[in-house]
Amino acid sequence: MELLSGADMIARFLQDEGVEYIYGYPGGAALHIYDALFRQDKVKHILVRHEQAATHAADGFARASGKPGCVLVTSGPGATNAVTGIATAYMDSIPLVVLCGQVMSHLIGDDAFQETDIVGVTRPIVKHSFSIRHPSEIPEVLKKAFYLAATGRPGPVVVDIPKDMTAPTERYEYVYPKKVKMRSYNPVTRGHTGQIKKAVELMLKAKRPVFYTGGGVVTGKASEGLTDLVKQLGFPITTTLMGIGAYPQSDQQCLGWLGMHGSYESNMAMHHADLIIAIGARFDDRVTNNTSKFCPTAKIIHVDVDPSSISKTVRADVPIVGPSSSVINEMISLVQGKSITSPEALTDWWQQIDTWRADREGKLYEPSKPGEVLKPQEVVEALCRVTRGEAYVTTDVGQHQMFAAQYYKFDKPNRLITSGGLGTMGFGFPAAMGIKQNYPDDDVVCVTGEGSFQMMMQELSTCKQYGVGVKIVNLNNASLGMVRQWQDLNYKSRHAHSYMESLPDFHMLIEAYGFTAITVNTIDELEPALERAFADKHELVFLDVKVDPFEHVYPMQVPLGSMRDMLLSKTERT
Repeated sequence: MELLSGADMIARFLQDEGVEYIYGYPGGAALHIYDALFRQDKVKHILVRHEQAATHAADGFARASGKPGCVLVTSGPGATNAVTGIATAYMDSIPLVVLCGQVMSHLIGDDAFQETDIVGVTRPIVKHSFSIRHPSEIPEVLKKAFYLAATGRPGPVVVDIPKDMTAPTERYEYVYPKKVKMRSYNPVTRGHTGQIKKAVELMLKAKRPVFYTGGGVVTGKASEGLTDLVKQLGFPITTTLMGIGAYPQSDQQCLGWLGMHGSYESNMAMHHADLIIAIGARFDDRVTNNTSKFCPTAKIIHVDVDPSSISKTVRADVPIVGPSSSVINEMISLVQGKSITSPEALTDWWQQIDTWRADREGKLYEPSKPGEVLKPQEVVEALCRVTRGEAYVTTDVGQHQMFAAQYYKFDKPNRLITSGGLGTMGFGFPAAMGIKQNYPDDDVVCVTGEGSFQMMMQELSTCKQYGVGVKIVNLNNASLGMVRQWQDLNYKSRHAHSYMESLPDFHMLIEAYGFTAITVNTIDELEPALERAFADKHELVFLDVKVDPFEHVYPMQVPLGSMRDMLLSKTERT
């Protein structure tokens, strides 16, 4: 029988669970746990400079690997600083386990120093939460936390740990729980066969079908099956922002991604479809626009592991509750050896889609001329060329996020790492940091803007301490670009507080941390600078790229319109 303190149980459990990195920041209520981590060498603790960065770093690792990320913070401000990162993971269904120190149990409710009811604070933005009531329950609670975070619809789980639960003087039996039983939690493992058969019947009869796939395909590790199914049927496919890479973007059947800033052909195809096969997508407002005008002629098949997501905003004709991987595999088995009813209609449908594609070819943006200020689109295209489309690309939120998603062609899942649901500025840099530490031999690049980068730029110090060689491409337009774009469109170009009138000299700032900085002003300087940045995979390099401050992101859906109602440029609309 092995007797361990509560703190040592936590450290041992993390080892047994296979956790390699835990991101955090110490404080009084968590010091017993920190001491236990210090006395072992298997789980590596990464000291961030802000707790929000800890959650984003763990989140980035989780998105890239599919495994739960792990965070350790102290009570009060330590825990509340992590809230934005917890909400970011919750909105995008990312598995995260956040261990929060808490004041001693007899002080809870007394407004003790650095006390915050973090379980109450985070209740709307977690999949589940636990509060430790006795040290002996720590192994079982942590096992449940990791299991809950990673199964069904993934999400963050908070574990509240009062300091006296980790006291080194009290020891209890430790046994690593290899299995977990939760009577009230039984995530589905397969879809209803009858419903899947109905869906396949509709698919084979469809004349204008479109696959609409989301982040659930990526988190459900269903990309390979999806590619097989789409290829067998010969249907067009479009993805959400979170689903980018679930199907190879360079393939001819891929229409790009859809929604507010999605491609012209994907939005048009969705609007005119007679069947939409939605898998792992939740019909959020950035896709549907006005739900009363959404895809008026289409029947809808909706596959999702979370029953509460089905028919939540758009009614499904064939609802299927189940993991995307098992449902897709069953669909594949049902369509094998069968032919679609109307091959001629599908041919006509593809001709229409190709016409839409041709309508916008060469009209996406006006490239810069030699000596002119760069367009952000061409920066992302050059980045894709230099990295051969193989990099892990994280983004912050704004125009640069949309340009990265539009112009970097992702052929693999888990490669675009971005905050979709919450839209968190400051996410990209620490997320890249978390990915690079776990994939040191891969190219990891954060595409950011000067507004977003300044929210988490203190993590340069973390990268310095641990030798984290991420690349940072700052599309510097000296403004909050997406805010300014909306002000141009809706507020007669009254740019209220959207211009950054005082910016640091990023070149000097990066060099102050001991890293390499490169300033890029023209198209001639761009590709050589990118080649220099990626020459050494283990060196942090910051590219400050000066881009056109007046460039807008297009297409852009017209608010309250249908999916086909889009602004195509500053002077064109559908």
